[in-house]
Amino acid sequence: MARDSRPKSAAIRREKKGPQTGSGGQGRRALRGKGPTPKAEDRVYHKAHRQKMLAERAATKSSSNSPRQRGSGFGAEDMVAGRNSVLEALRERVPAKELHVATDVESDGRVREALQFAAEAGVRVREVTRRHLDNATGGAVHQGLALLLEPYDYLDALDLAEDELERAAKGHIAHQPLFLACDSITDPRNLGAMLRAASAFGAHGVLIPERRSAGVTATTWKTSAGAAARIPVARAKNLTQTLKEAKQLGYFVLGLDGGGDISLQDIELAQEPVIIVVGSEGKGLSRLVRETCDQIVSIPITSATESLNASMAVGISLYEIAMRRQGAQR
Repeated sequence: MARDSRPKSAAIRREKKGPQTGSGGQGRRALRGKGPTPKAEDRVYHKAHRQKMLAERAATKSSSNSPRQRGSGFGAEDMVAGRNSVLEALRERVPAKELHVATDVESDGRVREALQFAAEAGVRVREVTRRHLDNATGGAVHQGLALLLEPYDYLDALDLAEDELERAAKGHIAHQPLFLACDSITDPRNLGAMLRAASAFGAHGVLIPERRSAGVTATTWKTSAGAAARIPVARAKNLTQTLKEAKQLGYFVLGLDGGGDISLQDIELAQEPVIIVVGSEGKGLSRLVRETCDQIVSIPITSATESLNASMAVGISLYEIAMRRQGAQR
C-alpha cells in the first residue's frame, strides 16, 4: 500500500479548508459603502436641519409681507370704486390696468364717459358680476364700476429735492422748493388729505418713508380728490438720513408739533427751501426726526383743550408759507 508522501499537516489543512466555492454575491451589499455623509442641515433629525427650515420660512414670510406698491391687483386697496371716483381717475389719466363693469349695470352719462376715457387710454374693459365687484372692492359702494390701478411710480426723495433746487436756480419755478415730509403717517386717508393740501398750496412734492408709512393706494387717491395725479410722491429709505442730506443741500427742516419752540406766525424761513415734517396723530414726530429739525413749529389755537389733526395742521402751515411767499413777491 502506497503511503502519502506529503506532510501530514498539509493534508489536515486541506481537509479543514473545504471546497473552494463563492458566496453568490450575497456579501456584496455588506461590503458596499454608503457614500459621503450628508450635511448636518440636510439630516432631518439634526438641529441644523430645523434651523434651516425656520430660516427659509422666515424669508418666505418676509418677502410676502414686504411693502406693496399701489395696484398690484391682489386687494381692495388697489381698486377705485364708485362712478364719480372712477370717472375722475380716468379724467386725471391715473395709470390703470382694467375697468371692471358689472354685467347688469344701469348705464348713465358717467358710465358712458368712463368707457370712453378707458378706450382712449387703452385701459382694458372687463365685464364682471356684482359679487366679483363686492369682493374686489372690499364691500365698498361701487355702483357697478371699479378701476384697477397700476403700481404707483415713486420717485427717490433726495433726487427730487435736488432736482427742484436746480429748477429754482434756473428760474423754472417761481419760489424756492417746498416739500412736505410724512413721519409715520399710516392712514392712507390722512396721506390723501395731505396730498390735496400740498397740491393746493404750491408744494413741490411729498416725501414718505419706505417702511411704516401709508402709500399711494386707491384710498389715498380717492381722498386726495385727484391731487395724487398732480403732485409727485417720493420715497426715502431712511427719512431721518434723507432730511440730514437735504439740509446739506440747503434745505431748512421745520417740524410741526403742538409744543413747538416757535409759533407758525413767527417763522422767518418761508422764502427759503423748506421741508415741513408732520408726525403721526398718536405719537407725533419720532425722536430722531425731531432732533434733525432746525425748528419745531406750533400752530396757535384759541383753546388749550382743542387739537388739530395732522392733515389740518399741514394745510394751515402750507397756507401760511404760501401767503408769505405771495406777499413777498408783490
